[in-house]
Amino acid sequence: MIKELDIYKGKRVLVTGHTGFKGSWLSIWLNELGAEVIGYALNPYTNKDNFVLTNLSTKIIDIRGDIRDYEKLKEVFEKYSPKFVFHLAAQPLVIDGYNNPKATFDINVGGTVNVLENCRHSKSVRAIINVTSDKCYENKEWVWGYREVDPLGGDNPYSASKACSELVIIAYRNSFFNPQDFKNHGKGLSSVRAGNAIGGGDWRQNRIISDCIRSLEKGEPIQIRNPFSTRPWQFVLEPLGGYLLLGAKMFENCEKYSDAWNFGPELSSIITVKELVNILLKKYGKENWICEYKPNPIREATHLFLDITKTKFKLGWNPCFSIEEAVSKTVDWYKCYRNNSDMYNFCKKQIYEYLEKWAAYENT
Repeated sequence: MIKELDIYKGKRVLVTGHTGFKGSWLSIWLNELGAEVIGYALNPYTNKDNFVLTNLSTKIIDIRGDIRDYEKLKEVFEKYSPKFVFHLAAQPLVIDGYNNPKATFDINVGGTVNVLENCRHSKSVRAIINVTSDKCYENKEWVWGYREVDPLGGDNPYSASKACSELVIIAYRNSFFNPQDFKNHGKGLSSVRAGNAIGGGDWRQNRIISDCIRSLEKGEPIQIRNPFSTRPWQFVLEPLGGYLLLGAKMFENCEKYSDAWNFGPELSSIITVKELVNILLKKYGKENWICEYKPNPIREATHLFLDITKTKFKLGWNPCFSIEEAVSKTVDWYKCYRNNSDMYNFCKKQIYEYLEKWAAYENT
């Protein structure tokens, strides 16, 4: 349906963090595109994760390893010679950054260095997509979105680690993967900054969707830390589709597309945590569920969203799901998994439904 994505067929693609939430969905999508997917990651977070319930380990090359282990990662590059590298392995939570700042910097900064250094020495790699976060920006609590040219920063370990990761990417792109010198090195490097992705199969603690689902399943009140904080919510396939489109365009023209890119939702999907929970409860059929507002023990940004103008006009990518559609698709997964359903085919169905919406959106 999206012709640019045909380029992945028959190509070897390394996905770090493939056992995680976004990594598992990306690996399924790449598998459906006909790519030979090599995953490198730690064990899944729970036995209910999307990676586990889809039996993804039987459909791709599944390698368990720590992104901080340079030598083991080097063996993977040397053995499989990937053409594309999608680096998603990370410590993904603000709260965990406060609890374990050293590990957060080691993983998010050191891990990025390990991946890029292996890419630098690889003869096969052509396109590198490094996934960071919308929290890499110096947050000034603005009422407008952050652009790719805005200052990087972070006043907590997680955000600072993502800003540092972006600086590492800039240094490697300028020093070793400079687009103006593409004929000599043959590689493109981009960083991608997405909003708050929601979707099925994420069971991480301190994420609002998984916290809500756990409370609903246990019959307990939902505890909300930041009810009036706004976030750029988006269905998980939205940014992943953007990453895939960017990777395809980089493969054909690294000089033009090696850069930093924002992948966020439309303004209508930038709502408060309280509003998101209310939509979730409505879709789940529990509109009168009890919610308790619990003061946040740590400092987190109140307002945060991305300006996606550059991505729209230069890359040709647009978000096409409303916040209601995003939450509905998410709730469908959490209702379906309990019925011992074939979750791989369920995810596959959601991917093809999304591709139909994407294709229809492009034709309007």
